[in-house]
Order: sequence, then structure tokens, then C-alpha cells
Amino acid sequence: MTDTHLPSEMVEFTHWLGGLAARAGTAGGWWAVFAERDPDGLRACLDGAEILPWDIVESLLQDAGEAPERGRELYEAAARAHDRRPGGGEALAERRELMERERRHAATRIGELEWRLGSHPAPGPGETARLEHDLAWTRDDHARATARLVDLTDRLDRLRAPAPDGAAGPAGETAPVPERRRPRGARYAWAGGAEEPAPAAVPGLPAGGAEPRGARFRGRAAARTAAPEGPAAPAAQDGPEEAARAANAVHALQRLRAQGRTGEAHVLLCEALGGPPARLPALARELHRAGLGADWDTLLWEAASLPSARLAAVAGALADAGRGDDCEQLLRQGLARPVEELAGAVAALAAEGRDREVGALLASFLRVRTAEEAARLAAVDPALLVPRLGAAARALSPADDRALRHALRVGGVLGA
Repeated sequence: MTDTHLPSEMVEFTHWLGGLAARAGTAGGWWAVFAERDPDGLRACLDGAEILPWDIVESLLQDAGEAPERGRELYEAAARAHDRRPGGGEALAERRELMERERRHAATRIGELEWRLGSHPAPGPGETARLEHDLAWTRDDHARATARLVDLTDRLDRLRAPAPDGAAGPAGETAPVPERRRPRGARYAWAGGAEEPAPAAVPGLPAGGAEPRGARFRGRAAARTAAPEGPAAPAAQDGPEEAARAANAVHALQRLRAQGRTGEAHVLLCEALGGPPARLPALARELHRAGLGADWDTLLWEAASLPSARLAAVAGALADAGRGDDCEQLLRQGLARPVEELAGAVAALAAEGRDREVGALLASFLRVRTAEEAARLAAVDPALLVPRLGAAARALSPADDRALRHALRVGGVLGA
């Protein structure tokens, strides 16, 4: 694509970016890293076909020793012009979906690397150095994916903002339905506080929040149809109270983000974990419906640090609602806790008859922790844990089964 086909804002930003890249390239640092990791992507951005993510621009500014103000101004103008082009909304939504997956993958990888670094016996010096190197890069990947999700969300919000007097939006799209009013005290509605009215219904749309429409959401809807999450009831069958609470909470979250109050938005999101676990599936559906799947991933990550009994209760609520993938992701992320706490989580799940969740938790444990650590876990409550760990190990492989039985004997948990 040549400059003559680009909006003037993108032309100006692209020319400025080319100069910045030249200066950053002579300084060494991030430019060489980005060029090695994604040369085609960088070239597309320098040609004006794509917009370089702001976190990369910011890194290049730091390499070149320049202040960010002018670059940020040019970047935002170029991004608005880029997003207003036909298909811009669809492209943003697809990129946000991709970034959600990258962020989730990085978060899982961080947990795995931290577990391996904290394992006993500790890895040797060479292995420790390699793991620490991988962990540093993975944390950078996670931080960049998180920053890009925020940026992409802001750009989507701007693109979907209602046009004045019901006029057509960007690229000839009809302006979205006006935003519903923010209910007072909504941040406490999902945690058992004062009851709040549901957002006002919009004619022609379901109460408690409309299902997003348009090409940008068809892939997600098709995926739900092709691969349903177990026996979960559809969102429309949520109780009216749960649906209203979830809609109020998501509406409040969007308003805080629109006002730039990201810290308060994070607090609001995490307060969901203080309420009854049975309310979380409705919140998950409402977040995904609003295009905020990354926020649900954040909530699962925070839930992984809950006390053992609470972790088990949340996992059980997700399983009951048919959100098996979310349940297993939560259990995997909770594996970093001490074995005593993990034993408590297994006991809580077993007391409720959740054998499938116990099996998923212990299988994940055996995949990422050593057999010696499994023996220490079993020693906390041998009657409860030895048979369940054994079943999980046998389901994985004969080698895992042999390694576990050997570790149990060496640890004195099983007789010789």
C-alpha cells in the first residue's frame, strides 16, 4: 500500500516512525529484538499497512532517548484513522481475540516456569539460568499482551461510541445503541450488597445486555455453536437476579475503563470473587458477550490465589455451569500453592463428590511438578491422596505411575 492510499494521519505517523526506527536501530536494544522476532510485522507497520503496537513504539522511544508525547499524539491519530477504514472494527476484534490467547498462554507459561524454579530438589545452575531467562522473556510477553489488550479495547470502545443525534458511525455503520446508565453502587451488586435495578431494557434487545451483533462476533458465536461448553444452560436461562447483577457489573466496568480509571476497574472486577461462586458463570457469559474475555481470564488468574476451600467452591460452580475448560484452567493455575493448601483443595472437592475436578487437578499437578513433590503432597493425607494420585498417574502414562510409586516408597508414604 502506498502513501497515496493512506489517510494523512497514517502517512504522518509512518514517516515519523521510520525516522524513529532509524535512530533506535543505531542505539541497539529493542529494535534488533523486534526485527528478529517479527520482521514481516515490522515491515508492514513501516509501510503503513498496520499500526505498530504502542508498547513497541514506547520501547523504541526509550532506546532513542526521546520523550513520548509527540509520538503518542501521532500514534492515536493514526490509529483512529486506521480503525475507521472499512473492516477496521472486525480487524480490531479479531486481533483482540488473538491477543487474549497470547496473554493466556503467557500466563500459563509463567506459572509453569515458576513452579519448576521453585521445585525441590532445585534445578542445577545451568537449568536454573535457562529457566530464569525464559521466565524473564515470558513475563515481558505477558506484560506486552496485557498492554495491547488495553489499547485494543480502548480503540474498539472509541470505534463503537454512539455518533451524535443517531448519525451513522465510522465507515457508514449505524451508531450503536446508546450506553445504558450506570447503576449506583453496581460494584457491590455481585458481592451481596444492596440490590440494584437492572439496566433499562432496549426495545428489540434482550434485557440484561444485548448480544453483540455483526461480522466481528460471528466467529465467536459459531465456535460456541460448534463446540458447546458441556451441558451449560444458555445465558438466557440465567436467573433474572444473576443476569441483572452481571449486566450491572459489566456496565460499571466499561464505564470505569472509558473514564481511564483502570485501577478501580480491576478492583471492581476482583470483587466478584467475594460474592457467591454461583454468580460467576453469569458474569463470565456477560463479559464474553461484551467482548471482555480478557477480563474473565484475569478473574480466573486472581481466583487461583483464593484459599483452598474457596478455590474449590469456585471450581465447582464453574463445573456445575458446564464451564469445564474454565474450571480446569483455574485448577491448573492454582497449582503453585504449597502442597498443604493443595491437599485442602482436594479434600474440599472430594467432600462435594467432585471426582472429575479432583482428577483434573491431580493430573495437572503430576504434569508440572516432580514425583517427589507428589509424594510430599500424598504425605499430607495418605488415605485421601494416595489412591487419587495413583489413579491420576495411571491415566497419564505407565512411566508416571512407576515414578509416583517409587517416590511414594522412597518418601515412606508406601511400604517397601
